[in-house]
Amino acid sequence: MRLEGKVALITGGAGGIGRETALAFAAEGAGILVVDVNSEAGGETVSLVKEAGGEALYQDADVSKASDCEAMVAAAEENFGRLDILFNNAGIMHSEDGDAMATEEEIWDLTMNINLKGVFLGCKYGIPAILRAGGGSVINTASFVAVLGAATPQLAYTASKGGVLAMTRELAVIHAREGIRVNALCPGPLKTKMLMDFLDTEEKKQRRLVHVPMGRFGEAKEMAQAALYLASEDSSYVTGTTFMVDGGITSAYVTPE
Repeated sequence: MRLEGKVALITGGAGGIGRETALAFAAEGAGILVVDVNSEAGGETVSLVKEAGGEALYQDADVSKASDCEAMVAAAEENFGRLDILFNNAGIMHSEDGDAMATEEEIWDLTMNINLKGVFLGCKYGIPAILRAGGGSVINTASFVAVLGAATPQLAYTASKGGVLAMTRELAVIHAREGIRVNALCPGPLKTKMLMDFLDTEEKKQRRLVHVPMGRFGEAKEMAQAALYLASEDSSYVTGTTFMVDGGITSAYVTPE
């Protein structure tokens, strides 16, 4: 098993990419700390992992708060003895996030606090724990819109994910010789609740989907497999990457027929 004996902390683990990744990592032998603000759904993830024969615990944490991030890392070390893999996956896409004129300052701040500051705080407290374990992998969830303007305005989200990419590259350079790899997972448009709630009309869905060469939305399970690659020794020479898993959307110049 590719992650046998490893411990992974996954934020945003109550559903979507986080839940599927918890299941994928556990199936490969990792102990999982599921972190979220939704304790009921987070507990469901833990139950699913255990039903599949894996080991998991839940920790409630708001990633925009330093004390919560410090506590979640401490919980991983206290309960599992170490931390090898940090998946900073928690994020929001607010329904009132639009262009510069329409987006209110409070929506901007909320998005930045969770999507960008949350990754910073995860790394601030998580990287020292990974160092104590002798090295490991940090995976930060960014997005294809970090490198490509979105057809549907979502300025705060787009800017926050661009920040995640920049931070990922710098952390990768800083920690490259300390046995820590840091990579950004950049999903394309996915059939997850978060995006489907944002693209709340068929017109909005088609406006996004028409740009995807593969002609469909991605699945959370597909992102989990990409995260598994970045977490495992299969990617032992991979760090600082903008790892696109996007159905080809960032490679498209014109809409395919």
